[in-house]
Amino acid sequence: MTAPNFRIVVGFDGSEGSEKALRWTAGEARLRGAKVAVVRAWTRGEFVTDDELAHIVDKKLEEDVYSVLGDDPGFELEFFAEQGRPTKVLVEMARGADMLVVGSRGHGGFAGLLIGSVSQQVATHTSAPVVVIVKD
Repeated sequence: MTAPNFRIVVGFDGSEGSEKALRWTAGEARLRGAKVAVVRAWTRGEFVTDDELAHIVDKKLEEDVYSVLGDDPGFELEFFAEQGRPTKVLVEMARGADMLVVGSRGHGGFAGLLIGSVSQQVATHTSAPVVVIVKD
C-alpha cells in the first residue's frame, strides 16, 4: 500500500540501534512510497563555530546514512542535523509526520537498559505514532 505524502522521521546518531532503525525505516518507506526525514541532533563544540559544526554534522549525517543504505535507497531522503537535545529535536521534527522511528538505545546512557531515555521520552511527548526498534 503506497500513500502519497506519507512522511517518516527517523532518529539517526550513527549507533548500532539507530542503524537498525534506519534499515527498518527504509523497508517501510519502500512499502509505503514514503519520504524519509533522517534527523541527527547535535550540541555545541568547543573548537569550531556553530556554523562550521553544523556544516560538518550535515555532511557526516549524509555520509553515515548512505554507508548504511547505499547510494540509491529507493525512496526520497531529507537530512536534518539540528542543534539541540535529541528528544526536543525529534519531537519537533515529528510534528505533522505520519511516523517517528527510533532505535531503542543510542550512544549514551546505561548499556543494561532495554530502552534508552530518548526513546522513552519521544514516545511520551510526540503526537506521531512511534516505532522503537529494539536491537538483538
